[in-house]
Amino acid sequence: MKTENTKSIFSRPINLYYMLIGSTLALSIFGLVMVFSASSIYSLENKGTVWAILLRQFVFLVISLPMAWVLSRLSLARWKQLSKLGVRISLFLLIIVQIPSVGKSVNGNHNWITLGFVDVQPSEIAKFLMILWAGATLAKHERAGEIQANVLKLIAPAFMLCIFLVLFGKDLGTASVFAFILAGLLWVSGVQLRIFAGITAVGFAAIAALILAAPYRVARLSVFLDPFAVEQYKSVGWQPAHSLLGLASGGLFGVGLGASRQKWGNLPEAHTDFILSVIGEELGLFGTLAVLILLSVLLLSIFRIAVRAQDPMVRYVCSGVGCWIGVQTFLNIGSAISVLPVVGVTLPLLSYGGSALIATYMGVAFVIGAARRDPAIYSELAKTGIPRWLR
Repeated sequence: MKTENTKSIFSRPINLYYMLIGSTLALSIFGLVMVFSASSIYSLENKGTVWAILLRQFVFLVISLPMAWVLSRLSLARWKQLSKLGVRISLFLLIIVQIPSVGKSVNGNHNWITLGFVDVQPSEIAKFLMILWAGATLAKHERAGEIQANVLKLIAPAFMLCIFLVLFGKDLGTASVFAFILAGLLWVSGVQLRIFAGITAVGFAAIAALILAAPYRVARLSVFLDPFAVEQYKSVGWQPAHSLLGLASGGLFGVGLGASRQKWGNLPEAHTDFILSVIGEELGLFGTLAVLILLSVLLLSIFRIAVRAQDPMVRYVCSGVGCWIGVQTFLNIGSAISVLPVVGVTLPLLSYGGSALIATYMGVAFVIGAARRDPAIYSELAKTGIPRWLR
């Protein structure tokens, strides 16, 4: 009986729409709470008040919500028009950030631009713009029956150029996300398995070469196997070691919201790359599982909406957004639990970061719009009696 009810929940199209919006809002609100908790000590020491980082994240969320409302109501024709600018804007943003007088280095990565009182990370916006452009490009050639013969040369060169520009700024984590997005789009396009396997092998070989070319990357690669090793603990092992200590000390129910010990200077980037460690320490296994369930619901709804899509562009873009959020989640959690090297990517919708939050909401807004255009979902929404501008 329970199995049938579960199938019914996930099989009804309207539930995908509600799960998508509900999980996004729940993660965003929970993220605000945890950003405040994880950043309070750092914020007090560096900004003079415990509220500084929370208020900035709140402002970014206030910007993201109405922006997503507007974007989710754009017609598919308008999205197709905007997609033509995607690759141009992406390359422009990634190029100007490398100009010394424009770009700014943060934690060794030269991938930021200062605009007034905020730092913007162009590569975050470029992720969605590249997905949008690639989705429109693949869809156009799929309709013409040219997808199999041209799939590699259609989108791979532009993605490789983006990856090169990001790597030029020494950001291997973001470059890896771009690479996985490309791989996901190629898989969805139905590229031949031998070609996909070859591309994957070349990609991993390139990543290995980049790691071996930089001693600090080699150290990060080796340290995740044993971050508590004497020769590494007080250097590159510090972050993963204290991330594990935080998660381990949380137990089932945690030490209490706001009571983390690791955020008192022991865990750098506690409110960004390692927010999951603070969640695990303060809210325990149950809090961590709640986050994982919400992220799983979000990803499941995105991919189910992609599968239902009748337009190929919608299918590609929704799949790309799902790959993007899924890969970042995997890399972030893998770093936090020390099964992957620390690569410096945020946990979607939860970590502090205005550029990442706005870019993620752009992607989710496209998927919401795609769901709303689904005939079955549209008809069920019409029956609810909810005003059209609120649907």
